[in-house]
Amino acid sequence: MDVKNIGIESFGLYTPRYALDLHELARARGVDAAKYTSGLGQDKMAVPPPDEDVVTIGASAAYEALRHVDASKIDTLMFATESGIDQSKAAAIYAHALLGLPRRCKSFEIKQACCGSTAALQMALALVAQKPGRKVLIIASDIARYGLGTPGEPTQGAGAVAMVISDTPTVIAFDTEWGSYTEDVMDFWRPNYRDEALVDGKYSIKIYLKALAESWAQYHEESGRGFHDHDHYCYHLPFTRMADKAHTHLAKINEAPEPTPEQRARHIEASLRYNRVIGNSYTGSLYIGLASLLETTQENLAGHRIGMFSYGSGCMAAYFSGVVLPGYRDALHAERHADMLEDRFPLTMAQYEAFYRHELPKDGARYVTPHHCTGRYRLAGVEQHKRLYETVDAAARNAAQHELVA
Repeated sequence: MDVKNIGIESFGLYTPRYALDLHELARARGVDAAKYTSGLGQDKMAVPPPDEDVVTIGASAAYEALRHVDASKIDTLMFATESGIDQSKAAAIYAHALLGLPRRCKSFEIKQACCGSTAALQMALALVAQKPGRKVLIIASDIARYGLGTPGEPTQGAGAVAMVISDTPTVIAFDTEWGSYTEDVMDFWRPNYRDEALVDGKYSIKIYLKALAESWAQYHEESGRGFHDHDHYCYHLPFTRMADKAHTHLAKINEAPEPTPEQRARHIEASLRYNRVIGNSYTGSLYIGLASLLETTQENLAGHRIGMFSYGSGCMAAYFSGVVLPGYRDALHAERHADMLEDRFPLTMAQYEAFYRHELPKDGARYVTPHHCTGRYRLAGVEQHKRLYETVDAAARNAAQHELVA
């Protein structure tokens, strides 16, 4: 088989049905809103209600990705997250059950900060090349969480993407040349005893740009492609303005002129639109940017090459590329995603902080989670230290649309 003809057959995206406008956050924190909207490039952040976690939002994205795929052909499920819910049992196992995947489907979790999803993609491409006909489901699902009132608070967010990787791609076929970079640094981390991440922001940006240069260098060596051999670019987005820093840096190390506003708009603008209103989604960030590019660009992108940079703090990074396939729009869900983002409930600061402070019992006592507007799946509660999930039928989801936040 042609190993170059492996890529994304189908795509799904999900983000919680609640969002906080960053103008509200700016007023509450006593800062100029432009610090968030211009300085960070963020307008809103998705906020998960108490009955959603990485399993439910990931499974909701995967349900969409599997709509037109024979689920019995899914050979492997890889669940990438840095918002793990258990030190032993993989989130993939819960998602496997909710999605009704075959018992022969291997299911496991992958972790390396925000780059875990790209590590999963590399493995998926190898699995399909090894045995044509296999289909691999990747779920990248995360909830970005920092302390209330901290500098990281406006960069919070939540979202998930799901991709079916196969040798019959309909969205994008990935090139075989990759560049990688790994270094032991402490720019961002979350110890087991903390719910919130720790981050050295300025240092993390420095390492991000270093990893971009190093992984690009290997990609360039292997592919021979330069800065102008890509029609569009997608970057990992801890916040939207990071793409501007990254793109300017990539041009500089290639000794290309700094991109003009027109070039910037063509190269990266469309990939930023979803992130501006979702916020950081860690492992899902790069691929939500890819979805944003493909779904919001009016131009037909078939045949266009997209350069992609994935960064995971700690750190590991990868640079790679792919070519958009004819008919890609038929495999996407642009209208559904536009409606999902438009129809979210706007939170007040009190409601946002109530969601933020909600905790499951740590003694394993029986607990029933309050009902909120969710996707197809929800965290029903806990009993005997066991998380309990359930499928939400369409009638209940529609009814929840008309209820106020508790």
